[in-house]
Amino acid sequence: MVVSVLEEMRIRALGVIDDAVVELSPGFTAVTGETGAGKTMVVTSLGLLLGGRADAALVRAGARAAVVEGRIALPPDAFAAHRAQEAGAELDDGELLVSRTISAEGRSRAHVGGRTVPVGLLAELGEDLIAVHGQSDQQGLLRPARQRGALDRYAGEAVSEPLAGYTEAYRRLRAVSAELAELTEQARERAQEADLLRFGLEEIAAAGPRPGEDAELAAEAERLGHAEALASAAATAHGALIGDPADPEAVDATALVAGAQRALEAVRAHDPALAVLADRLGEVGILLGDVAGELAGYADDLDADPLRLAAVEERRSVLAHLTRKYGEDTAAVLAWAQESAARLAELEGDDDRIGGLTAERDALRAELAALAQRLTDARREAAKRFADAVTAELAELAMPHARITVEVRQQESADAESGIEVDGRPVTFGPHGADEVELLLAPHPGAPPRPIAKGASGGELSRVMLAIEVVFAGAAPVPTYLFDEVDAGIGGKAAVEVGRRLARLARSAQVVVVTHLPQVAAFADRHLLVEKTSDGSVTRSGVKTLEGEERVRELSRMLAGQEDSRLARAHAEELLEAARTSI
Repeated sequence: MVVSVLEEMRIRALGVIDDAVVELSPGFTAVTGETGAGKTMVVTSLGLLLGGRADAALVRAGARAAVVEGRIALPPDAFAAHRAQEAGAELDDGELLVSRTISAEGRSRAHVGGRTVPVGLLAELGEDLIAVHGQSDQQGLLRPARQRGALDRYAGEAVSEPLAGYTEAYRRLRAVSAELAELTEQARERAQEADLLRFGLEEIAAAGPRPGEDAELAAEAERLGHAEALASAAATAHGALIGDPADPEAVDATALVAGAQRALEAVRAHDPALAVLADRLGEVGILLGDVAGELAGYADDLDADPLRLAAVEERRSVLAHLTRKYGEDTAAVLAWAQESAARLAELEGDDDRIGGLTAERDALRAELAALAQRLTDARREAAKRFADAVTAELAELAMPHARITVEVRQQESADAESGIEVDGRPVTFGPHGADEVELLLAPHPGAPPRPIAKGASGGELSRVMLAIEVVFAGAAPVPTYLFDEVDAGIGGKAAVEVGRRLARLARSAQVVVVTHLPQVAAFADRHLLVEKTSDGSVTRSGVKTLEGEERVRELSRMLAGQEDSRLARAHAEELLEAARTSI
């Protein structure tokens, strides 16, 4: 049952297409037309709706922008519906409107459900809705790496579940190995760093500096170096304040202030202003007495001992040696010591760290080996089923004696240390496991299996690739498949079988095929013609649905290049009848 359907595309100003509406069938839709009429633009349009790369060269000459719009029927529980609604899009009666605009300057915009969205969202929705199989995909499937990825998708959870664990373990192993290599390779440098830190910490510990000690010693050295001048100044100031006891006639500041206060006290009762001044003089006298007392104490405490000055200067020299090397002052030196002690502890723990990382690396390699073995076993089982399915498809595509095999192999590593163990032997490994996957074809009995790019002729290769794509399509969780001329290089009975096989696939999915073969187009439920006309100045293309007589004419053109030939028409009608009765 088809859970979602691409119902319609409107294409405007894209390449040779001026304005066309492509109405698609839930079953099998064939798209035909003359070479150069614009069939490729239909495929390109769908690619743009899937988030493909925008190119200003796609915009029709003279147009400001190319626009592609799509209408997709979605059930409300579909992943694409939920994802679109998360982005703010709205479904219109179960239909999702998607559009892509490319300006002539190359700018690109995307809209989903009436909301502007990043182009990446289109690609995310496209992965859930549509699978494209075309000539470029054929070339991609010829590469072993692409074949491995395709086989993994075909295998489903049997591979995806262990592969998820393997990928995480591989990522962790790379990180652990890089850290271990760094620790090992830089062991000498780290040992030298540890020695330097240890020496510095021992030097600081031996000196035992205190925060602010350098500033305190600088101030003390300044005092001790000018002790005589300081003592003389203090004595002179003290004498000026309290007088000279040996000279009774000497005038001192305290006596003068006391006399002034007494003079005002005598008349304070007569004027409050003088009373205030008398009080203030009393305060001055008290202050002068305090200063005089402190000057006397300063002089008594002043140490002019040259031995103390020498000790201070020696200590300052020790601290200066530290500040030159470890910080601008003693506080900075102590901060350096704290940080360096932490760093030294880290460096001294390297041996333990190396041991722990080595054990973790070995455990991760053992885990990877077990997961790689599970991947190998699952891929081999899927490879057998896949090979049988493709071989059966080839039998229906007029290659009854051809046989496909899928080789899952490993490459032995140079030594056990550089590889992991799979099938009891050390093999190389990478982010996807230890397996190399390659599709081989034996086109007839007795022929040795060879890589499909070398084992098939041109026509055989197209059929082989179609068979592979059909089998992969059957395993992919998307409801719509687009095949772009994968029937190139074949004809006759093989072409009829291609058409029949696509029609059978369309019973369970929506299938859109761009084809040049009438034998394929005859099997379609809906036949779309891309036709080009010219008015002498502007080339326009349109897309129309063919029915009845028009469809017979188009098949006649495809058969013989003569729409009105009675023989061609008879053959076209015969093809249509055969298609209706042989599916």
